[in-house]
Amino acid sequence: MKNIPQFIFLIAFSLIIFSCGNADDDVSFDINDKELGLGEEPDDCLGFGENELLLSIQDEFTTLPGKISVLFRVSDLMGNPISGLSAEQFSIYEQGRNDDCFEPISPSESFARISPNSQVFNNNTLLVLDLSNSVLESSLDELKAATTSFINNVMPTPATESFKMAIYWFDGEDELHLLNPLTSSATELTASVDGITADISNDPSTDLYGAVIKSTDIAENLLSENSEVINAASVVLFTDGTDQASRYKESDALRAVEEADNNISYFTIGLGAEIDTEVLEQIGKTASVFASNSEELENTFNNISQRVEEQAGSYYLFEYCTPKRDGSGESNLVIQLTHNSLKGAVQTKFSANGFTGGCE
Repeated sequence: MKNIPQFIFLIAFSLIIFSCGNADDDVSFDINDKELGLGEEPDDCLGFGENELLLSIQDEFTTLPGKISVLFRVSDLMGNPISGLSAEQFSIYEQGRNDDCFEPISPSESFARISPNSQVFNNNTLLVLDLSNSVLESSLDELKAATTSFINNVMPTPATESFKMAIYWFDGEDELHLLNPLTSSATELTASVDGITADISNDPSTDLYGAVIKSTDIAENLLSENSEVINAASVVLFTDGTDQASRYKESDALRAVEEADNNISYFTIGLGAEIDTEVLEQIGKTASVFASNSEELENTFNNISQRVEEQAGSYYLFEYCTPKRDGSGESNLVIQLTHNSLKGAVQTKFSANGFTGGCE
């Protein structure tokens, strides 16, 4: 199933939602690319109609004697990730060589389940902090408290090797400084944040666009590190101002975000009156939040932490045992999800070569 061609569907756009006021309300969400990944729209014979939820297949494989495994992510039509789903919310339909349309497969009889995806999926978060002079002089304590809260909210308990975070920081230098490498330890991350001092930076300027480009490069490299697993990454960038260093063009930074792998999510957190909200919304194409003052920082970071956590939790490894057997050839498969009265479905196919009775 690794060789199933990828189908790319029409991309729909919506306006970014932005409201002025308290930081709790200053959240903008961009629409998700309406793609089904390795999947395609279900056959018309099923009569499902338009998708109200999106199931984007990231990977799929079979395991003898007869198990089908599909890794996908789930979102609504606005791109909001959907986490916390159970196997009972999914319906399975198969179409073999003798079927005019798809036949439903009982989830209970097929032992359908949502399995831990840690063996086939890694999620890495890059927290990128603006430590230019304005932050260090006026809001360092609030930033450290907000960052610590963010780490504790996002990092899973107990820790898992499939979910890691790294912390970087930038000032005016042409470098994205590493504060703490990728780790699954929240304690290690918070200790690094606690160790930030007001004299950490030697350049009071702000190389915002350079930080965007460099963090994108790091995220892209993480996605290609291990071909045996699916990798996703989140870039979470905080700043209290605009790009002052002018080392890189705004257009190049925005292009890096726009052309990045679809498994990279971008979040931005802006502080104060000197930020360019329009630019930060474009960089934070997954979500962006704004705080008018440092007292609002922790709540603002918490808004994003919930979204980052939900994004990671929207990936599912769905598995079931098929009744198809060796010699039956290639079969079509449709997985349909029902969630809060909304429905979505995706179609793919699998080969039953070597399949026999019995399954995990």
